[in-house]
Amino acid sequence: MAAYILAFVDVTDAETYERYKQLAPPAIAAGGGRYLVRGGAVEVLEGSHDGRRVVVLEFPDIAAAKAFYDGEAYREARAVRATASKATLLLVTGI
Repeated sequence: MAAYILAFVDVTDAETYERYKQLAPPAIAAGGGRYLVRGGAVEVLEGSHDGRRVVVLEFPDIAAAKAFYDGEAYREARAVRATASKATLLLVTGI
């Protein structure tokens, strides 16, 4: 069953975040993941949105998503992201 990482990101250092945007894609691909949403326009249909960047990643299953997140390939990117943003990441299963 597919698994998804939903990220809500408040970029606090745009220049450093650009570095993260270069490091993350190869790590995601190496982990078997792919982008479904990467930033882009957000239109609120119900409720409210706090303006954070929205990213959705798809992985073959929960194990692959966890292996990507904890894996060596993503560690450097994750460290850069932590210095350039505040983020909430959720891991959810598909249907």
